[in-house]
Amino acid sequence: MGSTTTLAVARRYVDAVSAKDFAAVAGLFADDIVWHQPGNHRLSGTYRGVAKVNELLGAQMTATAGTFELALTGAPMINDTLVAIPVHFSAKRDGAEMSMDGVDVLRVEGDRIAEVWLFSVDQQAEDAFWDAG
Repeated sequence: MGSTTTLAVARRYVDAVSAKDFAAVAGLFADDIVWHQPGNHRLSGTYRGVAKVNELLGAQMTATAGTFELALTGAPMINDTLVAIPVHFSAKRDGAEMSMDGVDVLRVEGDRIAEVWLFSVDQQAEDAFWDAG
């Protein structure tokens, strides 16, 4: 697989998450996707399979009353089937607010996302946000 396909999948992922089109996001996932949700909070952990990842994303959107936002902040960086995507993400919930930069790393197989790792610039603040309320 070429870097052109990896880049195309990464751009579709960012566009779909930014548009809150989670049906399109789920359509990008391999059936056996592995999602690594970092930190030490109630949603942290490794999620396996489309259904479990969709449950996680749904829980995030429910907890934030749909206020979760994601935006691309720089050019995706590609290394064969891996792509690092610089992002800014924000959300509000129960009187708490979160707004920070991060990096989403995707492993692409074929034209599907097979694995996701998320990084934020302030994991402690993100942990506090998800556990607020």
